Amino acid sequence: MPGDPPAQCLFCRIIRKEEPAEILYETPGVIALLDIHPIHFGHTLIIPRTHSTDLLSVPGDELSDIMNTTQLVARALVDALGLKGFNIFSNNGRIAGQSVFHFHMHITPRHADDNIRFVLHLKEYPLGELRQTAESIRRSIAAFE
Repeated sequence: MPGDPPAQCLFCRIIRKEEPAEILYETPGVIALLDIHPIHFGHTLIIPRTHSTDLLSVPGDELSDIMNTTQLVARALVDALGLKGFNIFSNNGRIAGQSVFHFHMHITPRHADDNIRFVLHLKEYPLGELRQTAESIRRSIAAFE
C-alpha cells in the first residue's frame, strides 16, 4: 500500500533479513535479489536499502549506487544466462503498475519469441504544442535545479 512505513514494507523486511530472499549482490546501499514472481527466470530487482516510495523520493546521492548495481547485475545476467537482451524498468505510482511502494528497478531477461510485446500507440503533437510542452518542462526543470 502506498506510504507503507519501513516496519510493514516488504522490501524493508527483506533488507532486515525478516523475510527470505535469494540475494544475488549487496553493497552498503543496495541489494539485488531474484523476483519471486518473475516475468522470465533471472528477473532481478535492484532495491536501495533506504526506504523511498518512488524515484522522486530517492536521495540523489543514492542514485549512482542503484544504477551501478543495475549495470553490474545486468552484465552478470547476460553472461550467466546467455542473454541477447534485457529490459530495465521501474514502475512509479499505482497507475504505472507499482505494487510494492519501495523504489526498485527491474532487470528482465529477454528471449527470442518470449511473447512480451509493448503495444504503443504513438502520438503526434499538434502544431506548436511540441515547443510549448518543451518550454513548460524546461521551466519546471529550472525550478528544481
